[in-house]
Amino acid sequence: MQLFLNISKLILPMLIVSIIAFGMWKKIPVYDSFVEGAEAGMKTVLHLIPTMIGLMLATGVLRASGFLDLIAHLLEQVAGDSLFPACLFPMAILRLFSSSAATGLLLDVYQKYGPDSRIGVIASLMMSSTETIFYTMSVYFLSVNVKKTRYTLPGAFFATVCGIAASVVLGEWICG
Repeated sequence: MQLFLNISKLILPMLIVSIIAFGMWKKIPVYDSFVEGAEAGMKTVLHLIPTMIGLMLATGVLRASGFLDLIAHLLEQVAGDSLFPACLFPMAILRLFSSSAATGLLLDVYQKYGPDSRIGVIASLMMSSTETIFYTMSVYFLSVNVKKTRYTLPGAFFATVCGIAASVVLGEWICG
C-alpha cells in the first residue's frame, strides 16, 4: 500500500517534468507557451464570469426565497413520498444549477436523516449520478461560442431523470 501512496505522490511532478523535457527536446519555448496558455485561460475566465454570477445569484434566490420548499411541498402532494422522498426534491432541483448548493442540501439531509438511512443513500446516489445541467451547458457552450444547443438540454434532462430514478431504485435495493 505504501508503494502506491509513494507513486501517487510522484505522478504529478513527473508529469510536469516530462512535459517540460519533451518541450525542450522538440525545441518548443516551454515557458512562453505556458504564458500564452495562461493568458488564453484568463480570457476564458473573464468571459464566463457574468454567467457564473448569474447562476450563483439564481441559486441563492431559489434557496433564500423558499421557492424550493414550495415546489417540494407541491410535488409531495402530487407524487407522495412513495415514489421519491419529498425532502430530496429541493436537492434535485438545485442540482440542475449548482453542485455546491446541492452539496449543502446533501449535508442537511445527512444531519437530519443520517448518511446510512434510505434517504441518505438515495441522496448520495442522486448526487453522483446527476449533473449540473445549466452550469455545465453555460460554461462549455459559452467557452466555445456555441449558440444552438439543439438536443442538449432535453437529453440532459432525460439523463438526469434516469439518474434520479436509478438512484431511487438502487437506494431501495441497498436499504431493503
